Amino acid sequence: MLRSLRHIKRLLSLARLLARHDALFALELAGVSPALLGVAKVGVRADHSGRPGERLARALNEAGPSFIKLGQALSTRSDLLGEQLTEDLSSLQDDLPPFPSAEARVAIEEELGAPVDELFLSFNDEPVAAASIAQVHFAQTLDGREVAVKVLRPGIEAAFQRDVDLFRWIAELAERTQPQLRRLKPVASIETLADTVELEMDLRFEAAAAAELRENFAGDPDFCVPEVDWQLTARRVLTTERLTDVIPLDDRDAIVDAGFDPVEVLTKAAAASFRQVFRDGFFHADTHPGNLFVLPDGRIGVVDFGIMGRLDLKTRRTIAEMLVSFLNRDYRRAAEVHFEAGWVPRDRSVDSFTQACRSIAEPILDKPQNEISIARLLAQLFQITETFRMETQPQLLLLQKTMLVAEGTARKLAPDANMWFLIRPLIEEWIYDNLGPEAKVRDAIQNLQAALERLPEMVESVEQGSRMMADGNIKLHPDTIRALRGDDGGPRRRAPLGLWLAAGAMFIIFMAVLFD
Repeated sequence: MLRSLRHIKRLLSLARLLARHDALFALELAGVSPALLGVAKVGVRADHSGRPGERLARALNEAGPSFIKLGQALSTRSDLLGEQLTEDLSSLQDDLPPFPSAEARVAIEEELGAPVDELFLSFNDEPVAAASIAQVHFAQTLDGREVAVKVLRPGIEAAFQRDVDLFRWIAELAERTQPQLRRLKPVASIETLADTVELEMDLRFEAAAAAELRENFAGDPDFCVPEVDWQLTARRVLTTERLTDVIPLDDRDAIVDAGFDPVEVLTKAAAASFRQVFRDGFFHADTHPGNLFVLPDGRIGVVDFGIMGRLDLKTRRTIAEMLVSFLNRDYRRAAEVHFEAGWVPRDRSVDSFTQACRSIAEPILDKPQNEISIARLLAQLFQITETFRMETQPQLLLLQKTMLVAEGTARKLAPDANMWFLIRPLIEEWIYDNLGPEAKVRDAIQNLQAALERLPEMVESVEQGSRMMADGNIKLHPDTIRALRGDDGGPRRRAPLGLWLAAGAMFIIFMAVLFD
């Protein structure tokens, strides 16, 4: 009760902020009481300028760091908000005024246990970047290495915990009062956001993510992940190698002036993204131009590892086959992939879903190659979820967001190229290696090996069951015993071999399940 009262008070404050920006529709969609929304409008002069998504973006930016993160998460939910609104939200920048450098120094000294001047040869008090969660300072280590030092904002952990609890409460309210929204999994989506933010609040997790990504690309000639300095890293401080003399990935003119071919740069960046998602199942999920650079030697450099995504092999296979099916205009197969993955209920019509896939893809695929947007295609797929009772896949939200941002950057870098067609050979090769004949044989062998590994356990279960029967702890029904013996009142006969085999098989299955 106290939780609800606390959140109702905060919700009213949020509603008044949204009312000032004429963006109360966001709470209407969540099923918030019309009476509360009516109260929020009292005495408020609304700013009606701009599209609904632009007004909502301004309101979320004013609401603070947690709401900026929420807006960025919502920018992937065209199934919930529509394509135009989510496109407007995708421009929401995680860019806030810096906090005082004195507070950054205090955090560093508390976390690392020594004065800044004893930890670094030099430390630049002017931050080079400031976002909702942390800001970054350049420094030089005692042994002369150039590094970037990331420091969490003071009090940010408590603020996010309070706001995420509000988001969770609103999502629970939406699921309870708006049954049609349950398939969109608002609570699960907020939990995904909460998990992501929780990891961002401990910079040791970000350090571990950077180290894992660097390990995955060890020896790669085209992609660079800065090294973590673990001795200068703690829960609220992260120190990494500084990437110097870099060019932002979307600065086409500077890239050309430096002597690089934009299409070649885009190919390297797209290939690195593909390998992260499909080869490794571990990908950078915040690849806006401020985090991606071209290095002096032509490699693609990446920073800021607070938001990372993971996909299991089954999901990766599904996505890859779906992409190739759409690119090949094989809509029947694209539909079948959705059913095989369980994303569309089996009581729906495959033929109807094939027709829906065609209706969505044809207008997109008929455009010039450089204008084709797979992210837009997926967004429109999500918009037909209500018709086919598709459930939202929370694990795909980060990937969809990443694809959307990547396509926008790609269009700035090389307007006449398309990143998906540039890496299509990689996709098809991966499909063959993971879904082709050799892959199926490999999967069959692995399944057989797994079954053989369980065989001793199953035998042990059967023996244990036999002992239990011998001890009288498991008893067969008298009719079953008579049937097995042939005691049906007629001449005594041996039970058919098939009956014994069937009974034995049923018993083994029963015991395996019982003792699994």
